[in-house]
Amino acid sequence: MNQSSLREADQRSWLRQWTYDLSRVSARLLGVATCQIRCGGRQHVPATGGGLICSNHQSFLDPILIGLACDRRLNYLARRTLFESPALGQLMSWYDAIPLEREGLGLGGMKETLKRLKRGELVLLFPEGTRTQTGEIGPVKPGFSILAQRSNVPLIPVTISGAFDVWPRNRRLPRPSPLWIQFAPPIPASEVQSQTEAQLIARLRASWDDCLAQTHLQVPAR
Repeated sequence: MNQSSLREADQRSWLRQWTYDLSRVSARLLGVATCQIRCGGRQHVPATGGGLICSNHQSFLDPILIGLACDRRLNYLARRTLFESPALGQLMSWYDAIPLEREGLGLGGMKETLKRLKRGELVLLFPEGTRTQTGEIGPVKPGFSILAQRSNVPLIPVTISGAFDVWPRNRRLPRPSPLWIQFAPPIPASEVQSQTEAQLIARLRASWDDCLAQTHLQVPAR
């Protein structure tokens, strides 16, 4: 990381890092109290350096859930149209969210994401591109491998279980239900670079399957 990148990160992180840390602790306490959140494999999140955290996508709450499970600050991606809302736009700007075009990252989003990864930060990505309709993991969107290979950082697979029961996309409000967040060992950058798109997606899906196999979640019957 060069000196200008260090200064940029430091300038951003003084008050905003304090706000982020407070938000993370508050979310953890609330999540454990209301949804019995459990988390496994947190040791797989690198303590330093850039990385793409790749999660399945079950609900509105997923970015918050992954954020509260990580001790490091995450960079979030958000649709550009959400920034048009005065209150929500200011909140996402405060948390340094990266704007996305409707059809995907877009050139500006790609450049900003790569910039943050190269200066040693973590970026949260949902390769499915949208929340699941059924609770099952959906297909990974094309173009995921382009970002993964250009970034030259490890991928850290993670799965969320139970969030679909808490707040599926067809329900207006959430309801308490147990949640489990499980991280897998990182996929090294060298392995990401050497694989085709199909191979990389298969590798990610295999890691997700391993995560789900380690999830010991008892979801109450509806």
